[in-house]
Amino acid sequence: MPINTSIIRSDEITDDCRIDSVCGAKTEVFLPTELFASVVAHTPLIAIDLIVTDPQGAVLLGLRNNAPAQGFWFVPGGRIRKNESIHAAFMRITENELGCAMPVAQGRFMGVFEHFYDVDFSSAAGAGTHYVVLAYRLQTEHRLFTLPRQQHSQYIWLQPDQALQQPLVHPYTQAYFESIPK
Repeated sequence: MPINTSIIRSDEITDDCRIDSVCGAKTEVFLPTELFASVVAHTPLIAIDLIVTDPQGAVLLGLRNNAPAQGFWFVPGGRIRKNESIHAAFMRITENELGCAMPVAQGRFMGVFEHFYDVDFSSAAGAGTHYVVLAYRLQTEHRLFTLPRQQHSQYIWLQPDQALQQPLVHPYTQAYFESIPK
């Protein structure tokens, strides 16, 4: 059986991250809202979450703009798309969520987590959302300062023990901190 690989073209490399175009990914085509709602209602979604730590062990959290975790502090992350490899998804998600694309080899796989929500992406109750999440820890040499605002309205760096005490840090995010070595 042949191994499926992704081709990644590097346009620019900086000290800490790579600004890339992911050649293996298809042009973005999104499902119509009603069809996507049906998919969310009937199937689990597969996602990558990024547990980003600085040299002092603080973790990056963003205040979510969108459902289903709207209004909670959550780690950056995103869904894997149909026909997108984990490697290509990781590059796209780090670029979209952190402002710079990073290869999956830069992260350390923490495990598979499941997230169940009572609402979907439009905050509609009933169907709910089920995520199967591949969690990766990324340690940065310095704090990231230019962070995108599409998914998070603001950002904060907290030590894991501090985040466990904060009621607005989502319980699914808190579960990651229990997996981080002290």
